[in-house]
Amino acid sequence: MFDTKSTMSERPLSPHLQIYRLPITAVLSITHRITGVILSAGLVLWAVFLMAVAAGEAQYASTQVVLDSTPGKLLLWAWIYALFFHLCHGIRHLVWDTVHGLERNTLNRDAYLEIGGSVLLTLMVFLFALLRS
Repeated sequence: MFDTKSTMSERPLSPHLQIYRLPITAVLSITHRITGVILSAGLVLWAVFLMAVAAGEAQYASTQVVLDSTPGKLLLWAWIYALFFHLCHGIRHLVWDTVHGLERNTLNRDAYLEIGGSVLLTLMVFLFALLRS
């Protein structure tokens, strides 16, 4: 027969996440799914906020205290960033649906443009909010 030890040692190991670096498009795909979950959770909180507004001044005031806290503001800004990231990634998928931007050299460039666009949109909203207050 044949020696199983020698054939096992000659076979290459399958790459795993400790040594394999995911391409940026894969990371963005995973992030897109995570931001979808964040947006869903944020919509539930938004509905709770709207119910508090409709319930009266006391409930609105208690909800406003939570939103004015540092963790509340961080969650709100994370939700806003998730919204813009999800939007930019969705636009990228619409472009892909037209069979454009699928070349290897444009995939990474567009990925970084997507990240930059979502950060830029979030910063624009932040500056707008800062100027209004």
